[in-house]
Amino acid sequence: MKRRAVIAGNWKMYKGGALGVELAQKLVVACGDLATVDVVVAPPFTALAAVAHELQGSRIDLGAQNLHPAAEGAFTGEVSAPMLLESGVRWVIIGHSERRQLFGETDDSVRDKVRAALEHGLRPIVCLGETLAEREAGRTLEVVHRQFDAFAATLASKPGFGVVAYEPVWAIGTGKVASVEQAEEVHSALRARLANHGPEVAERTRILYGGSVKPDNAAALLDQPNIDGALVGGASLDAESFCRIVAAAPSAA
Repeated sequence: MKRRAVIAGNWKMYKGGALGVELAQKLVVACGDLATVDVVVAPPFTALAAVAHELQGSRIDLGAQNLHPAAEGAFTGEVSAPMLLESGVRWVIIGHSERRQLFGETDDSVRDKVRAALEHGLRPIVCLGETLAEREAGRTLEVVHRQFDAFAATLASKPGFGVVAYEPVWAIGTGKVASVEQAEEVHSALRARLANHGPEVAERTRILYGGSVKPDNAAALLDQPNIDGALVGGASLDAESFCRIVAAAPSAA
């Protein structure tokens, strides 16, 4: 079975107001009517509601970059799943390496956020990946399997609803990219790991690649049998570049 590709744009801490609205308008014109790929954009929190308005009537879904595992409470500066849903969000990025490395997120906190997302009907994009030191030490699969195992059972409770994103930390925002062979090796290993939770989970769960994905390398990556899409950083801030990546994704049979 050919899985339907997901191309998700993580805007990070850019385009949080009027510039985000402008980018959303351009995306709707350039790739807002594609029917064969799931397209997601994740602006900063401050732009969510405004971008949701611009995306209405298009095939582009709205994502968020993070959430708190609690539905409400005295958590100053945090945003919950119900709040995201009210803003028009349908997807949420969880466990991005920048959250893990800069803000102290752990495998356990990632699992708790995945559970919260699923409980409220948000589709999680759960990130994992190794550092350069871990890759050079030959620990890539050890690290990604540990990160994966923390949330796998939770994700498997709704087969195909959430996705996994493999992002080698050394390739994020550096201009470096894993070779096609390196990326497919990890994706294949994760697919085999998913099979521990049943054949349906392994078959239906989409695994994205992230890490300096650009229009000129997207097609080769997306052509691999176990790479089901991309989580795009810098290139998602330019409508033309992002939509070229979307166009590079193969159509599901």
